[in-house]
Amino acid sequence: MAETTPSLLDHVAPIEAGAHVTAAVWLKDTLALALGDGAVLLAGRGEVRRIESHPEGAILVAAGDGRRIVTGGDDGRVVATSPEGDVVEMARAKGGAWIDALALHPDGAIAYAAGRNVVARDAKGREKVFAAPSTARGLAFAPKGYRLAVSHYNGATLWYPNLETAPDFIEWKGSHIDVTWSPDGRFVVTTMQENALHGWRLQPDRGHMRMSGYPGKVRSVAWSGDGDWLATGGAEAAIVWPFDSKEGPTGKAPRECGVRPARVSRVAFHPKALVLAIGYEDGCILLVRFADGSELLVRPSVKGSGVTALAWDARGARLGFGCADGAAGLLTLPG
Repeated sequence: MAETTPSLLDHVAPIEAGAHVTAAVWLKDTLALALGDGAVLLAGRGEVRRIESHPEGAILVAAGDGRRIVTGGDDGRVVATSPEGDVVEMARAKGGAWIDALALHPDGAIAYAAGRNVVARDAKGREKVFAAPSTARGLAFAPKGYRLAVSHYNGATLWYPNLETAPDFIEWKGSHIDVTWSPDGRFVVTTMQENALHGWRLQPDRGHMRMSGYPGKVRSVAWSGDGDWLATGGAEAAIVWPFDSKEGPTGKAPRECGVRPARVSRVAFHPKALVLAIGYEDGCILLVRFADGSELLVRPSVKGSGVTALAWDARGARLGFGCADGAAGLLTLPG
């Protein structure tokens, strides 16, 4: 990043979260920040409110669907918090086991994992339980239909909770952490313990896609709005893989965006444009435009304030962020 990089610093409103920010999601016009001390911070309509969603624990995972932020904690509880600050306990894991992963379906269904046990609850409240082969580390609903991907050791499992068919195990040796579906449902991709991604082409051939060479673990991925690109952290640039053909990234080199002397910790694609928000372990945040690689500075580096959460609102007009030291902010794009 050159010293002359144009900036958007004057368009950022700081927010004092006060604790490690686990996740950021938008609830229409309200930015919701899930915090490591168990609270949810709601920033909207000119005010910031702190909601004690998990008063006796830390928030480990969170997801949002535009209507609510759902959080899972080390208290074994799954809690939904509304933009108005209403808190509803949705589930409690057996024995108070930590909630390791969460996923939300657009129709209102939820899924959560505690150890090996994965619970899926559909929009009508009907629950099904699946025991993964090992600890379930990641969950993701398919973009269409009621199908859940579960990542675990030695691969992932694709499960239809509302059908009696056997879960479909897709194998690749190693420890698989987070999981994501491509927007068109043709690919499933996991992040791995050994500084790599692994992908499966579900159609037409169940082919494998290995995306390796990262110097660090990939703990953040983001699809472009058109589904043609998958951006990833874990290197001193955002590594962006092409998925615009039926083979996915096989045989193709990725693009690198926002090269800096710090590892990328979070990525978030603009919902409508090929613009990528990139957060780094040194606290810096950049916007990078694909067309010409131009960069805009959103936040300079701040020692001890690594970026831990990034989220665009649905219109792509605002970007919320949160950091390891409890700093946070809200960028409103000019114009």
